[in-house]
Amino acid sequence: MEDLFSPQANSGEQPELTVSEISALIKKSVETTFSHVRIRGEIFGAKRADSGHWYLSLKDENAVLSAVVWRGVAAGLAVKPEDGLEVIATGKITTFAGKSSYQLVIERMEPAGQGALLKLLEERKQAFAKEGLFDASHKKAIPFLPQTIGVVTSASGAVIRDIIHRVHDRFPTRILLIPTPVQGEGAALKIAQAIKDFNRLDTISSFPKPDVLIVARGGGSLEDLWPFNEECVVRAVYDSVIPIISAVGHETDTMLIDYVADKRAPTPTGAAEFAVPVLTELQMRVNNLDNRLKNGALRYFSEKKNYLAALSRGIPNLNQILQEATQKFDTRIERLNLAFCRLLKDKLHQIEMCRLQPLSVIKIIERNQENLNHLWLRLSSVSVGSVLNRGFAWVKNECNQTVYNTKQAKASKEFTVKFADGEIKAVNSTSFNAKPTKGKNNETEQISLFDL
Repeated sequence: MEDLFSPQANSGEQPELTVSEISALIKKSVETTFSHVRIRGEIFGAKRADSGHWYLSLKDENAVLSAVVWRGVAAGLAVKPEDGLEVIATGKITTFAGKSSYQLVIERMEPAGQGALLKLLEERKQAFAKEGLFDASHKKAIPFLPQTIGVVTSASGAVIRDIIHRVHDRFPTRILLIPTPVQGEGAALKIAQAIKDFNRLDTISSFPKPDVLIVARGGGSLEDLWPFNEECVVRAVYDSVIPIISAVGHETDTMLIDYVADKRAPTPTGAAEFAVPVLTELQMRVNNLDNRLKNGALRYFSEKKNYLAALSRGIPNLNQILQEATQKFDTRIERLNLAFCRLLKDKLHQIEMCRLQPLSVIKIIERNQENLNHLWLRLSSVSVGSVLNRGFAWVKNECNQTVYNTKQAKASKEFTVKFADGEIKAVNSTSFNAKPTKGKNNETEQISLFDL
C-alpha cells in the first residue's frame, strides 16, 4: 500500500483525498490490524434496539470503547449485556465513517473476573434444571377468571399501583397483598415465606386462598434482583399449589424465578394482564354469542317451517291415496282369481290324463315299489340283526357303550356280549374258570371273560 503519510513527502507531491477515501483507508487499516481482539471491560449504557441489535460501551478506569452486538449473535451469547457486568468480549474493531468513530463488533462475550454472580447464577440454573424444577410437566394452568389475586411485592412503589390499576381497568377483582422487601439482605427469605403464607392463608385467617399469585418487582441491577435467584424463593415457587406469575425486572431481565414459575410476564403490568381478562371484551363476546344463538334458533325454526311446507305440498290427496290403493287391491284380486282358475284347470287336465292312461299310472306305481324293495334289502343287509346272524357279536361295557378295541376292553370292568340268539354278561378278572350256564331268557350268569 502506498504510504500516504510519509513525512518526507512534500505537500505538493501528496495526492488529494476525499473524506470518503481517507475514511475507507482508515477502515481498511483498522480492520486489518485489529481483525481479532479480546477486550476486557465493564459494560455500561447497554440497550437493545427494536431491530434486535445491542448497543453498549466497554470501559475501564481510563477509556471507553463503543461496541455493538448484531441480532444474530446476540441470541447465542453466553450472557446478556447488562450494565455493571465485567466481561471479556471477543470480536473485531471497525470504524463508522458517519461519525468518524470506531467500535468493537462483538462476536462472543463471557463474564470476567468479578462476574461471580453470573457464574453462580448459571450453576444454580443448571442444578435446578437437572433436578427437574423447570420441567414443563410441573407447570400449572393460570385460571381464566380468578376470584382473588395474591401479590408478593413491596407495599410502596409503582409496582403494586400498576398491578392494581391494570386489574381494575380490565376486570375488577379482589387483590390481597403480603408486603415484602424485594432487595437487600433477608429479602429472599421474606419473599419465600410470603408465598408459603398465601398457600395456607385459608387455614390461618378468614381470607380466602388466592386463585393465582403474582410475584413482582421493578427493574434494577443484577445485585438488586438477586433475591429472586435464591434457592429458597425458587423452591417456594415450585412447591406452591397456587399458580404463580413472575414479573421481576424488565423484559430483558431473566431470573431463576422466571424458569420455575407457571407463567413469566415481561413486566408487573403484563402479569396483571395475564391474571385477568378484559371485562368489556367478555361482555362483547357474550353478547355476540347470545345474538348468534338467537339468530341460529330463528334460522333453524324458519328452515324447519319451510321444510314442513314443502313436505305438505308433496303429500297427495287422501282420496287419491285410497283410490290408488283400492285399484291395486282390485288388480291383485283379479290376478288371484285368474291364477286359481288356471291352477284348477291344470289339475283337472292331469286327472283326465290319468283316467285316459291308467297303464301309465300302474307303471309308475310298480317302478316306485321296485325301488322301495331294493332300498329295503340294502337296509336289511346292514342292520344289527343281519350282522349278528353272520356270526359277529356286539360287545358293550358297563356304561352301555360299544367296545371297539382291546384298550377300551382293558379299561372296562364289565361287558355285555350280544349274539344273534341272546347275550351274556362278563367281568374282567385274573382267571377264567367259570363256564357259562344257561339262565332264563337265554341269558347267562356273569363270568370271567379273559385275563388282563
